[in-house]
Amino acid sequence: MDFLNLFKKTFENKQPEKAEAGSHWIKCKSCHSLMYYKEVENQNYVCPKCGYHIRIGVKERIKLLADEGTFVEYDAGLEPVDPLKFVDSKPYKKRIEDGEKKTGRKSSVVAGSCKMNGTPVQLVIFDFAFMGGSLGSVEGEKIVRAVNRAIENREGLIILSASGGARMQESTFSLLQMSKTSAALGKLSNENLPFISVLTDPTMGGVSASFANLGDIIIAEPGALVGFAGARVIEQTIGSELPEGFQRAEFLLDHGSIDMIVNRNELKKTLADLLVLMTNND
Repeated sequence: MDFLNLFKKTFENKQPEKAEAGSHWIKCKSCHSLMYYKEVENQNYVCPKCGYHIRIGVKERIKLLADEGTFVEYDAGLEPVDPLKFVDSKPYKKRIEDGEKKTGRKSSVVAGSCKMNGTPVQLVIFDFAFMGGSLGSVEGEKIVRAVNRAIENREGLIILSASGGARMQESTFSLLQMSKTSAALGKLSNENLPFISVLTDPTMGGVSASFANLGDIIIAEPGALVGFAGARVIEQTIGSELPEGFQRAEFLLDHGSIDMIVNRNELKKTLADLLVLMTNND
């Protein structure tokens, strides 16, 4: 089994699901409560029983964060190529085609501009449904272009990460995106413009090891899994058990690795308030 399929299999039990095909009921993966889907939808897919944050897609993120009618997408036509003619259990080109059929887009990143409570911002959102939100050449380029727009327009930048890490099918081309995006964010910092990083479940691998942890402010959703290597790999490497809750947002906050944990229903207000504070907008 290749790494991507292994990663998806590892985390598939965290995905929300309806109780039965065609059902209007959703079973929470945390407390196992059975709820009418509208009840969950009205809470932005936060379980009303236990507060578990169910994974959501790009459309739900945009609806949650952007003022109505203000989101404008950029670089939607950028699509990955296959420079290495990579084949594992299936050709890379076929994986890209499958991702596009599944999500309706050509990459795991959607980048654009919008307003949050009236404050303009550049917004980048990862889609875990497209090849596990993996970071490839197109994703890195979209992030760099978003940084450049932020500098040109004197706006802040927000990236919402949900990724298994660098895309192995692009090998070094993918790894280069870690330094490429980090260098671009350095230019943003030199312009005294804010970068707010939002870590959602999961944020792993090369994404967590680069731009996701370079934010002026780093926010995580409750319960989000954040780290580089998986817990089992770390345990095998160090030869001992890890503490309970290791790599979860709450553990990271307790140990000073992130700045705050924000409930999804409070995220837009929190981000908008921070943007106003950090960009001196009225």
